[in-house]
Amino acid sequence: MTAAERPDPPGLDLARLTDWFAASIPEAAGELTARLVAGGKSNLTYEVGDGRRTWIVRRPPLGHVLATAHDMSREYRVMSALWPTDVPVPRTYALCSDADVLGAPFYVMERVDGTAYRHAAELERLGAERTRVISTRLVDTLAALHAVDPVAVGLADFGRPEGFLARQVSRWKKQLDASYCRDLPAADELHARLASGVPSESTPGIVHGDYRLDNVLTDDRDHLAAVIDWEMATLGDPLTDLALLVLYQRLGRLVGVAVADASSAPGFLTEDEILDRYAASSTRPLPPLGFHLGLAAFKLAAILEGIHYRHLRGQTVGSGFERLGEVTELLLDAGLTYLKEH
Repeated sequence: MTAAERPDPPGLDLARLTDWFAASIPEAAGELTARLVAGGKSNLTYEVGDGRRTWIVRRPPLGHVLATAHDMSREYRVMSALWPTDVPVPRTYALCSDADVLGAPFYVMERVDGTAYRHAAELERLGAERTRVISTRLVDTLAALHAVDPVAVGLADFGRPEGFLARQVSRWKKQLDASYCRDLPAADELHARLASGVPSESTPGIVHGDYRLDNVLTDDRDHLAAVIDWEMATLGDPLTDLALLVLYQRLGRLVGVAVADASSAPGFLTEDEILDRYAASSTRPLPPLGFHLGLAAFKLAAILEGIHYRHLRGQTVGSGFERLGEVTELLLDAGLTYLKEH
């Protein structure tokens, strides 16, 4: 079968993409081939090559897309800005805002060699000592990101830090409402408690928005080669990233392999060790995180409910979506518990 005869991956018109590459990526030459990179439940990621070189193409998901979500220009801009810093990110090549090419905006970035460790079994093969090194570097990299001065890297207008936490509560309520397909009483209760209990905010910084081990590519020497999946990046309270990292650790124990459970592997830093390491690596105070953990659970529940909504309508690509509706409910109940902490 020739390249021209191979079927296009979902969401990728190779003929149109080849024409755009020829005009936009000087290094590209000739017809392209592509494959969908497995594992994503949000934006679609493809490995694209011309027979000599390989790139990564990112575009929004198919079907029901929530307002303000899946913003390709945000990912592209923040990675381009962080490229000269100590935060490891892929090199970016070009952004296409013309939806006529693939049906949605997309961008092209470097293909970085590395593994996105998602499950405990993958880390167990490395052993506890290497797992501890990787998880320690994960926390150190988060602290390094939060130490970057947004103004110094050209991101002064990348978000509105003032009132960030209150807007997050409002935003994720709107996202839940936009994916309505069933009643979720716990969501209403959690939203009301969050809205009435917004604390003072940490010093503003760059927020990744979904920081966890499987959104990082780790190389064979256990160094973090690149932080990826920046679609929710903004300026705001960086402690929301820390709380989300802690939430993913708890969720691995709560739900197991239905979500990323890498933090359950022997050697992975414990929750207390994560918080202590971050505090030691950062200059910002570490206040009680009860609100931030409740907000993290609310946010992740809204994201998963959106994916659940698309799955019910046959608009997801790949497998592993069957239990997400159940996980949404677990998260909302957990969020109500977390608010009482500290």
